[in-house]
Amino acid sequence: MTEYIIEPSVVEADNAKREADLRRDYESLGERLDRRGVAIDAIKAKVAAFNIAVPSWGVGTGGTRFARFPGKGEPRDIFDKIEDCAVIAQMTQATNTVSLHIPWDKADPNRLKQAASRFNLGFDAMNSNTFADAKGQMQSYKFGSLSAYDKATRDQAIEHNLECIEIGKTIGSKALTVWIGDGSNFPGQTNFATQFENYLDSMKAIYAALPDDWRVYTEHKMYEPAFYSTVVQDWGTNYMIAKELGDKAYCLVDLGHHAPNVNIEMIVSRLAQFGKLGGFHFNDSKYGDDDLDAGSIDPYRLFLVFNELVDAEERYSDFHPAHMLDQSHNVTDPIESLMLSAADVQRAYAQALLVDRKGLTAAQSGNDALAATQHLRHAYRTDVEPILAMARLEKGGAIDLLSAYRASGYRAKVAEIRPAVEAGSSGIV
Repeated sequence: MTEYIIEPSVVEADNAKREADLRRDYESLGERLDRRGVAIDAIKAKVAAFNIAVPSWGVGTGGTRFARFPGKGEPRDIFDKIEDCAVIAQMTQATNTVSLHIPWDKADPNRLKQAASRFNLGFDAMNSNTFADAKGQMQSYKFGSLSAYDKATRDQAIEHNLECIEIGKTIGSKALTVWIGDGSNFPGQTNFATQFENYLDSMKAIYAALPDDWRVYTEHKMYEPAFYSTVVQDWGTNYMIAKELGDKAYCLVDLGHHAPNVNIEMIVSRLAQFGKLGGFHFNDSKYGDDDLDAGSIDPYRLFLVFNELVDAEERYSDFHPAHMLDQSHNVTDPIESLMLSAADVQRAYAQALLVDRKGLTAAQSGNDALAATQHLRHAYRTDVEPILAMARLEKGGAIDLLSAYRASGYRAKVAEIRPAVEAGSSGIV
């Protein structure tokens, strides 16, 4: 039986104040969509089945390179994090998996599995960490990890990833995500070819240890902390890596890991077309890898990404990308941000499902640019909130996420239990 952190009656009471209005809104939207030949219940069913993983590190207050300002009731360990993730899942009914980061979340795997199963949560991709030194490790990653010149350092980084796989096998994960900060900060500091060869050799050793039913996702990032050159700097390099490794290797797209003005939705299409789109880290950005709340800056771009994903769903039979949030919450309650971001990702999916694909294809083949873009705008401008809220209500979630969560008083309650964290540190949780 699933346990709930927040008493279900709290959610039910908040829903009771809104359900009648929601049903009227849902019926009205259904009538309008019916005139467009769209069955609202079919859209709702797809939205209800959509799941997005929550990153364990996302439920803690984030930070910058300069400072971090801890919030009240911060999770003390992975088990507190799982409880916070359970609250998000209870409210949204769309986030039933948690993505762990090792060594941050290292604990007895059986205990992890037991803790998650209390709330009917599963585990998404495992995330390794060779971009920072862990306490007690023999070799430093200051000058690289999987691509380091020093073989002992590379071997240590490989072994860490193998450990992540072993933990994941016990808790039921089916994927490993690898992101490294390797690169250089000065021209001539490294040999580009040698460094990439070292990386590929290391990844091949990790790939060889993957179980048959696992995937490995490699993640590209154009800069930081290596500001002159980065080993896995763009989607083209990432694609080469996935092709070099084999059928179980895929590219992971983080929406913040691209140069300004890059057409991310086209990158999504290209990777999907050639069978190497593995999944996403959803967030938003204004200047770079800002890790802002998904849809908070450019919701139309998020919609355009999902427009390509829905197109790929129809084109390719074996297309099942993974979806995860990856955000840093510096000034908000992380639970609130993650709840609303999950809903905004669902919103973009629902809007993309409303695109008249036949009409769009006809406009494209007829070179009618304005008609084609109007098909997208028409879907994007449709208020799909009644669909999202009804999907949550029918699964036991909250109609109004923010209202129900705040009515529970959860943050104040855990603040009484969890000791305050001292401010002044820097970096992301």
